[in-house]
Amino acid sequence: MSSTTTTAPETGEIVFYEKDEHAHPEGHSTALGFWIYLMSDCLIFAMLFATFAVLGGNYAAGPSPKDLFDLELVAVNTAMLLFSSITYGFAMLAMEKGQAKQVQAWLLVTALFGAAFLAIELYEFHHMIEHGATPQRSAFLSSFFTLVGTHGLHVTFGLIWLFTLMVQVGRRGLVPANKRRLMCLSMFWHFLDVIWIGVFTFVYLMGMLR
Repeated sequence: MSSTTTTAPETGEIVFYEKDEHAHPEGHSTALGFWIYLMSDCLIFAMLFATFAVLGGNYAAGPSPKDLFDLELVAVNTAMLLFSSITYGFAMLAMEKGQAKQVQAWLLVTALFGAAFLAIELYEFHHMIEHGATPQRSAFLSSFFTLVGTHGLHVTFGLIWLFTLMVQVGRRGLVPANKRRLMCLSMFWHFLDVIWIGVFTFVYLMGMLR
């Protein structure tokens, strides 16, 4: 590492400066950056939950949660997402053992559970809209579709990321860069599970008790 010197005009002292930057290991800031992103996502969902808390009881003489929600269907949907979290955990265990094919297999199973979750959610939205429960119908429905739809959009992007990683692992194997990406997706996927548990409890269960 080279250095240079200069003289401080105030004191006349010789000051040494390093001309070259310090070494930065590849990927050293990936986890920190991704945690910062997750915290920003937490703020988004916190605002959506707060909005639903304020508007969730304003039905405008329209349908209420008791008229719209099918808890058995929502419970099945919740199970799909929770199972996907378990299978992603198996993918991470396979990654630690260096089993690339097993990682791909578990990612595929995770994607299937995630796709089932989205399919059920879209069916629920279609059923509600078909019966006139559109986002424009009331403040309750506006806040409901915004909160649940935003979560569903995150799951959609998570599925795209899953399939992308399956291709990358197939082409390049479990190189350090792919391991970092798998770790970041793991945090993202489990984060979506935690958010959905909040949605299931706060929106569906408490909505049925209003």
